[in-house]
Amino acid sequence: MMAGLAKLQGPEVLVGVETGDDAGVYGLRPDLGIVLTADFITPVADDPFVYGQVAASNSLSDVYAMGGRPVAALNLCGFPKALEAPVAREILEGGASKVAEAGSAILGGHTVRNQELLYGLAVVGAIDPARIIRNVGAHPGDALILTKPIGTGLIINGARKGVVPAEELLACCAIMATLNAAACTVMLKYETHAATDVTGFGLAGHAMGMVRGTPGIAMRIDWNAVPIYPRAPSLVAAGVTTASTKPNQAALEGQVKWSREPPADLEPLLYDPQTAGGLLIALPALQADACVRSLQDAGVGHARRMGEVVDSATPRLEVVL
Repeated sequence: MMAGLAKLQGPEVLVGVETGDDAGVYGLRPDLGIVLTADFITPVADDPFVYGQVAASNSLSDVYAMGGRPVAALNLCGFPKALEAPVAREILEGGASKVAEAGSAILGGHTVRNQELLYGLAVVGAIDPARIIRNVGAHPGDALILTKPIGTGLIINGARKGVVPAEELLACCAIMATLNAAACTVMLKYETHAATDVTGFGLAGHAMGMVRGTPGIAMRIDWNAVPIYPRAPSLVAAGVTTASTKPNQAALEGQVKWSREPPADLEPLLYDPQTAGGLLIALPALQADACVRSLQDAGVGHARRMGEVVDSATPRLEVVL
């Protein structure tokens, strides 16, 4: 929908809509650009403070995926008329706590009445124009690192169906609410060629987003190395799914190749929509193990080296079982 608007962009637009990147970047000076993004989500938990935290982490993540630093945010609220004021206040307090943790500030926002509860942020970040990390530019021979487990969509919906205990959901929410700030800081210390955050299109969708904009490459994932929430495969087996899983899979028909027929309880995980997911990072293979160690030392304990970028005349995602 945005493709036709690219012709309206001036030279100050350093990153626009061309590759569906995580955020836009506008150049102010040779040494300073601003990162702009906006996102909101429906509730992930009954606890309004936790919901606010996860929603804010999800919104801030786009700035970190570009290699930027959040500096200011605006609340985006779609609140039903029936939402009680103390509950709305807790949602905003949860979001504000994460914005403060990011070293940023909330400067206001906008609220509309909406039948479905929505909350998130519009975020402005600062970035060095010489160090913008885009979702394109991965090199053949690069290693792939993922910094958070996948399976949040299944766990959130499993909790809604009553098959995931509240304490397990909250443990997952704690990971979702963890800012990608440390992961961003670490990846900037290495020769990172490309990165994106894994959110609504699932691991497969965001990996293919990195592939499509970079001619001559494919991505190969070692499924056994992918960090996955332990409960997620059993939820697939129990029939839990999300509204986005099948559309995510259909959008990639013919672009995903498994090394052998995947077990029924695994394949949907590749397309599971993530909320406040981790960063998917492509960097030189010789730096990958050191980067993972640095990530783990920085508190990013789920970070794993889980794949590689390969030469390919056909853009695709290869999954090795």
